[in-house]
Order: sequence, then C-alpha cells, then structure tokens
Amino acid sequence: MPSQARERLLVAAERLFYEEGVRAVGIERILSDSGVGRASFYRHFPSKDELVVEVLRRRDANWRAWLAETVEASPLGLADLPLALFDGLAERFAAADFRGCAFINTMVEEADHDSAAHRVAHEHKEKVIEFLDRLLAAGGYRDHLALARQLALLGDGAIITALREATPEAATRARTVAAALLGTAPRANT
Repeated sequence: MPSQARERLLVAAERLFYEEGVRAVGIERILSDSGVGRASFYRHFPSKDELVVEVLRRRDANWRAWLAETVEASPLGLADLPLALFDGLAERFAAADFRGCAFINTMVEEADHDSAAHRVAHEHKEKVIEFLDRLLAAGGYRDHLALARQLALLGDGAIITALREATPEAATRARTVAAALLGTAPRANT
C-alpha cells in the first residue's frame, strides 16, 4: 500500500504539472504544496524525472479508465461507439480546470523522444489508439487500425483547438468529421 506521503506528492505534482507545466514546477513547490519533506520525497522518488514518469503513468491509468467508462455509458450503437470519445472530450473541454492534454503538454516540454517522460506520454497515446482499434474492430470496420489512428488524430486536434479557442465546440466539430469517416469506412458486412 502506498504511503500517505507518496500519495500527497503524486496528487500535488499531478495538479501542478497540469496547471503550470512540468518544467515550471520545481521540487520546492511540490514539497510545499504536498506538505512532504525533502528526505521523504527522495525516499519515494530518486529524482523529479521519476516523479514526472509516475504522475504520467497514474494519469494514463485514470484517463483510460475514464474513457472506458464514458464509452460504456454511451447510448450509441456498436458501430458508432467510437464517437463517444468526442462526447467525453466535449464534457472535459467544458471543465473549468481544462488545460489541454497532460500527455501532449509533456511531449512538448520533453521534446527528447528518448526521455522517459516522453516515452510514457507516447505510450499513452498508443494505448488510446489500441482502445479505439478494439472498438472499431467490434463495430465491424475493415481497416480498423488506420481508422483508429485517424480518430485519435481528430481527438488530439480537438484538444489543441479547444485549448486555443477556450470552448468545447472543438469536440463537436471533430465528432462531425469522425462520424463522416465512420459513415464512409468499409465494414466487414458490406
């Protein structure tokens, strides 16, 4: 069972990294916000980079669980179920604390593709594509992996546009494009 200090560090770091950026937030700020001492920090995380990676892994698990719940709760039929991604994004974009995608933000800040944080952020995006691929395969789409990559591209574009425009409307526009893609995509039974 994780210690309370470790949990407080993760909660504080996740919030601060998302609100202000990984590079903008130093260890001192994390210690201050979490109420955890320096020695305790280093017992749990050998470095800030290790903390960033753990925050991203945790956020990945939570985000993908949210996506699965969003899809499961959707009233859409099997063939249209991937559109639930955009319905969920619209809700997220409307939240007062929306600051874009933590994974895209991290990849921008950690531009070195070999850095651990960049790799974890990239892996998150690939897992989302895999999830969409499974939905599309279940919906009977022939070239489901290519279609999953297209929907993920639309989702990422909607995230950036929502951040730029400060409106959830980007998700609605992306959903319209995604629906058009699904409407013309070859299906196994056609």
